[in-house]
Amino acid sequence: MKDSILIIDDEADLRNLLSKLISLEGYKVQCAENGKSGLTLAQKEEFQVVIADVRLPDINGLDLIQKIKKINPLTEVIVITAYGTIEDGVRAIKEGAFDYITKGDEDNKIIPVIQRAMEKVKMGYRIEQLEKQVGEKYNFENIIGESKAIKDAVNVAKKVSETDVPVLLTGETGTGKEIFAQSIHYASERRKYNFVAINCSAIAKDLLESEMFGYIAGAFTGATKNKKGLFEEAHKGTLFLDEIGELDPALQAKFLRVVETNNFIKAGDTKPTQVDVRLIAASNRNLEEEVEKGNFRADLYYRISVMKIEIPPLRSRKEDIREFADFFIKFYSQKMGRNISEVSTSFYQKLEDYNFPGNIRELRNIIERAVILSDGKALNESSLPKDIVNKTTTNSSLSLNLEDVEKNHIFSVLEQANGNKTKAAEILGIGLTTLYRKLQAYGIE
Repeated sequence: MKDSILIIDDEADLRNLLSKLISLEGYKVQCAENGKSGLTLAQKEEFQVVIADVRLPDINGLDLIQKIKKINPLTEVIVITAYGTIEDGVRAIKEGAFDYITKGDEDNKIIPVIQRAMEKVKMGYRIEQLEKQVGEKYNFENIIGESKAIKDAVNVAKKVSETDVPVLLTGETGTGKEIFAQSIHYASERRKYNFVAINCSAIAKDLLESEMFGYIAGAFTGATKNKKGLFEEAHKGTLFLDEIGELDPALQAKFLRVVETNNFIKAGDTKPTQVDVRLIAASNRNLEEEVEKGNFRADLYYRISVMKIEIPPLRSRKEDIREFADFFIKFYSQKMGRNISEVSTSFYQKLEDYNFPGNIRELRNIIERAVILSDGKALNESSLPKDIVNKTTTNSSLSLNLEDVEKNHIFSVLEQANGNKTKAAEILGIGLTTLYRKLQAYGIE
């Protein structure tokens, strides 16, 4: 389909001249003699660019800009007039016009201006398409699982997405808290703006503040230029703070101020920076217990947990394991060019008998490994790691408390990573500092 242009002008000679001139460049052109007929055409057909006289018999061309933009926000409007003044030009741009041309200059200027306008329109359509694809990817309907536990969590998240309140996502590592955060963002009014995510345990404490809030050039040695922090990057969008329980107490106080006032002062600056950010936090710790222990500020906890959503562990939604397995088998088969068309009943059974201390992330890793090692088109019990084949849900395993399960899982992952702590932290989906803290606590070092 040709790029379409609408010319709205009450002078027939000028309409015909512009129409011929623009048509020679390969554009599809339609004309209207007044604002009303032009708006009627714009409602029936899609025009990338509208060229409108500023003085029409029935409507001011500058007022027409808003009406055109209301029909299609991506349409660019070029205003053209015989009475060009700087004041009119400034007002036209403020009203949303792409450019402003004085009659008499149109022969030389109109085509280059149209070309630039078309480039902007096409970029707008590409961005809109990408946003649509991202929105579809993080749609609530794409969250896997039919169990009551996950359906309940999704229903609450859907309701929360219609509001702007802070959300606290709780649950074990690997349950999909970031997927929920993204789904809330892309279902909200903020979806056209940035979703910015950071793992608070993955960045050294002395660097986290500058990452979050930025700084001014000269604030400290090495600060050679201004740096925007993540709060600024997320302006009008959503900031997702994973592992918020790992925040240093001093930094918790600064976070509290931002949540309460929507502003902060960068390092080296003297005036506050104002931000409009929707906050979603996540933690695999019990923050209420951390408050009681004095590790987490009570006032910050109450501010970030206006709405709290518990993401259930995979072991409490065993009926969803097969659906997850099928999804990952299909994904990794396509990625690796494998044709897995047969999966044995025992393969699924062993997965369903396993308690998955690493939750969905662990299941994904297991399936990826199985697809890599598969010889042909089938997956069976032998495709699974020995520790899963040999481990089934028994009374003795059910008697383990959460701390023992976590300790055993960390030890197992360390063995799998041949003692490489960086790789183990990556597999576990936690920061290296968090892993070291857990190793020290469990005496695994």
